[in-house]
Amino acid sequence: MGKPLIETKNLTKRYGASIVAVDGVNLTIRRGEVYGFLGPNGAGKTTTLRMLLGLIRATSGSASVLGHPPGHPESLARVGSLIESPAFYPYLSGRDNLRVVARYAGVPKKRIEEVLGIVDLTSRARDKFSTYSLGMKQRLGVAAALLKDPELLILDEPTNGLDPAGMSDMRELIKNLGRGERTVLLSSHLLGEVEQICDRVGVISGGAVISEGTVGELRGRGSVLVKANPLDRAREHAEKLLGPERVEESDGMLRLDADAAAVAGINRELVNASIEVSEIRLAERTLEEVFLEMTKQGG
Repeated sequence: MGKPLIETKNLTKRYGASIVAVDGVNLTIRRGEVYGFLGPNGAGKTTTLRMLLGLIRATSGSASVLGHPPGHPESLARVGSLIESPAFYPYLSGRDNLRVVARYAGVPKKRIEEVLGIVDLTSRARDKFSTYSLGMKQRLGVAAALLKDPELLILDEPTNGLDPAGMSDMRELIKNLGRGERTVLLSSHLLGEVEQICDRVGVISGGAVISEGTVGELRGRGSVLVKANPLDRAREHAEKLLGPERVEESDGMLRLDADAAAVAGINRELVNASIEVSEIRLAERTLEEVFLEMTKQGG
């Protein structure tokens, strides 16, 4: 897999003696993936991203971004970011605002038109920033982050405050940006967002990362729902097959702690016992269920 683009070890940020905003965070983010940094508001996501960019210093622990300490000029030259709400001159057009950013970043002017096209703002590029909708302002912020054609793109809650159409547009944009070699680190408190667009997810709660993996890994083992008659006999046979601790009754059905490979065997066992099986299906835990369970334990 090569060396990680971002790696943190026990990264911690304290404010005074009593406030721990980020508590011993360990992250590993690989090249070419869209990584979701998922947690409720106030969990420590933005503080972590600020430390990775060198905007604030860690109290303890370490971090490496593109092979350098946070804020190192060589890594910043290859990173684009949008932290919280984008800040632009309201009286300048979208294009002129990007010209200002490009001048400071040493980016060729031709790149301005390229990024306007990527975020679908070419038709409104002449309009003042103050006339933009919230979704357009967010897209202009992403355009500014893309000016350097960065290897690593860090986006902090990019869909925050957008209406459903704006959220959908932003998700599609991020999907496209995460293709190929570019790596995207996306912070969010929205489960549907990370589920739809992220390759891997780190869950943070109370300043600490409490789990990390793919969406499938975080969901863990699924279960099998069985509707059978008579239900009590079906339960007896299921308990013999799997053990009592892996069988429970819910809403007139059996919920069995088993995976897809076990479905055929379970069905065969019940039918051979002359039990009528009218429905049998997989029931994966939703990411929402897992997230709420994790954050309750971790918070």
